[in-house]
Amino acid sequence: MKIFAFTDVHANSYALKRIKNKVLNEKPDLLICCGDISLFGNGLDISAKIINSFGIKTLIIPGNHESVEEIILLCKKYKNFINLHKKYFVLNGVLFFGFGTGGFSFIEKELENIIPEVKIKAHNFEKFVFVTHAPIYKTKLDYLFNAHRGCKSSRKLIMNVDTDICFCGHFHENERKNDKIKKCLIINPGKFGMIIKI
Repeated sequence: MKIFAFTDVHANSYALKRIKNKVLNEKPDLLICCGDISLFGNGLDISAKIINSFGIKTLIIPGNHESVEEIILLCKKYKNFINLHKKYFVLNGVLFFGFGTGGFSFIEKELENIIPEVKIKAHNFEKFVFVTHAPIYKTKLDYLFNAHRGCKSSRKLIMNVDTDICFCGHFHENERKNDKIKKCLIINPGKFGMIIKI
């Protein structure tokens, strides 16, 4: 399966054009957005309309620039968008789970409370992909201003659930970087996006 993941577009027209060109050239099976498709809600509809026009299913979570309600409404309006926030999606034997919003907290109790459920669910699938907005704590993706500033709860999920890939974003300074925890490849695909095969 070929996945095209992107994050933190912030309704940037140049980024959207680059994404469109890559999607048309690469023809991925699935798109994943790790949040912040808008700029504090501005440009949300325009960005979604462009991405929806690709005709490819797009898993999306809210970043810190969108509310959960805005993403729910977006997914109702555009048929190719699927809300992955605190939800699951299955394609070709791969389980996807998303947890959005935030980006500034070390601890997300709501996420930690559902880790046991995610672990049981993931056990029944060949591959598990975790999609989140905040970078994972103590990785190359969360190191900023001489300190690790990512989410410890997301790291806890990866340590406890057999995770193959984690997509995240939020820290623009670390876009296109990757790291590993156990076997899990952690990627910030950036505003221009990246193709990943799984």
